[in-house]
This record gives sequence, C-alpha cells and structure tokens, in this order.
Amino acid sequence: MSVRFPVRLVGALAATVVLASGCGAAESAESSGETRVFTADNGEITIPVDPKRVVATGYAVPALIEVDAPLVGISTWSRGLTTMNEQDRATYDELDKIAGDVAAETNYEAIANVDPDLIVIGVPKPVLADIDLARLETLAPVVAIGPNEPRQWRELSARQADAAGRLDELQALKATYEQKAAELKDTYAEALSGLSFGHVGGYGDVSAGTFQREFAGSWGTNIAQDVGVEYYGEVKEKGPGSAAVSETPAIEELSASLGEADVITYTLEPDGSPGPSVQYVLDSPLWAELPAVKAGLALPVMHTQAATYDAALRTLDSLDEALAPLMDR
Repeated sequence: MSVRFPVRLVGALAATVVLASGCGAAESAESSGETRVFTADNGEITIPVDPKRVVATGYAVPALIEVDAPLVGISTWSRGLTTMNEQDRATYDELDKIAGDVAAETNYEAIANVDPDLIVIGVPKPVLADIDLARLETLAPVVAIGPNEPRQWRELSARQADAAGRLDELQALKATYEQKAAELKDTYAEALSGLSFGHVGGYGDVSAGTFQREFAGSWGTNIAQDVGVEYYGEVKEKGPGSAAVSETPAIEELSASLGEADVITYTLEPDGSPGPSVQYVLDSPLWAELPAVKAGLALPVMHTQAATYDAALRTLDSLDEALAPLMDR
C-alpha cells in the first residue's frame, strides 16, 4: 500500500533510513540463541527470540526506548524529542546515532561497530522501497514495521515491541494510557455529547495558500477520539496513507470546510505556540467568522503528533486543559 505523508513529515521519516555494511548475519545469529519467525512488512523474517543488540529507526526509536529494549543504535528522532519524558530523553541522548536527519548523514562505520542482532525499521512502506534490504540483511535480521496511517501507532508500537522481546512492557504502558483516556472520556462525556469537532493541523502550506484539515484518525484527532471527541466529515478525494484522513484545501475554503463545526481544535507546536501554517489560519479574516470561533470554542492542543503511549499521555494532559472550558457551558 502506498502512503503520502505531509512534506515535513516525509523528510523526517526518510531521514531514518539506515543502510548497513560490515559483519555478516551469520555472526549475529550465533550470538542470539533461539529464533522465531516474525511477520513484518518485508515478509516472514527469522529473528532472535531474545535479541540483545537492537538497532531502531523511525517510529521504532521512541517505541523501543519506552519499553527499555536493548538498543545499541538509533536514528535521530528530532520531531518527537519534546514528547519524551526525562528518562527516555536521557536514553535517547546516550545511544549511538547510526543516522542523522538526512540520508547523507548515515554513519556506516558506526552501524558496523554496534554489531546488532536485530534491526527494526519504523518507516512508511514507500520509504522502505528506497532501502537496500539485501545490504541491511548482511548485518542482522531486518524487520520493517512502518505506518500507513497516523492512527496505527498503537498497533505498530506493539509489533515493534514484540519484535524486540518487550511486549509485556508495552502492554503496561498501554494500560496506563487507556486508563487515563477512559477517565477523561467519563469526565467529559456530558460536555462532549452532541458536539461536532473539526481540526486544523500543522501541515498546511502557507506559500501555496492552503491549510490542513484533519479528520478522524489523523495525527491531530486520533488521541482526542479516545476521550470521546467526535470529528465530523471526511476527505473529499481520499488518497493513500495520511491523505485518507487529512486534506489541504485553499484558505478561501475555510468557511466551507469548518463552518459546521461546533468546536474547532488546532495544533500547537511543542513550545505552545501556533506553527506558521496554523498561524496563517488564525490570521485569516475567515477564521474570525467561523461559528465555533465566534462562540469561543477554538481550542489549542499540544503534542498532537504523539506516536507512543507515554508520549500520548502528554497529549491527554493537553486535551484535558483544552476541553475544560466545555464543562462550563
């Protein structure tokens, strides 16, 4: 299946591509003990039952840091650093970086030096097509577990943790998240009843005069849905991947796109400010005329790009703060 992520996000994802050379897979297999067959995006792969030296890229980086996987090398994960807790950030900082923010920054010698017995690639399938898997497999077994749509981070993190032998740890994080989401859902059930939400995302293109409208299942909406928020509408012309749950209409279409929303949520940057594409919407005269805005029901939300359970706890905190005014209606 193909996928089309926003340009900024594709760049971050593509930067996680890791090519390896050096030690052979046979040497790694000898040190890993028992094996099992794991179903990955790249097929049925024989991997260690209990891997000891794991390399992770892309979405697998924060997921495997959270479950305390035996990581020996990771790609950089700049887009998610602000959602990491202090301990996970310290782990991230200490780990060898086997790729930077662009493919040209891949350190082949560093990959060989960490001598992994498992490589977990957490990039979208289209990016996977650009990877020389045969070359990677000369180093260690490779499992590709990447997203097609934003909402899939729950399933993907579980599969990534499973591959690394840390599924129990993942289940504990999941339980904590689900408990908090359930509590918020109960708290806001009455306040949210009957309200239709719209969301303005952070991946519009100011130079092209567009904004991003996110629907159910997208980055800005999927965690809010877990607490009972209902986003109305759907993409006019669905594309693959994130294009199935978000679109970028012209700013002139703002009223037509969000005019029926009782409440509008919008994405904030990690520092709590609107990014350029969101500020572009907020500065539009059409924004001020939207019924939800006139009613004072335009609610900012942080950490909408969370892709792990621990990071999503911070999204829930932001949602709790954002939704609080609805309790007074």
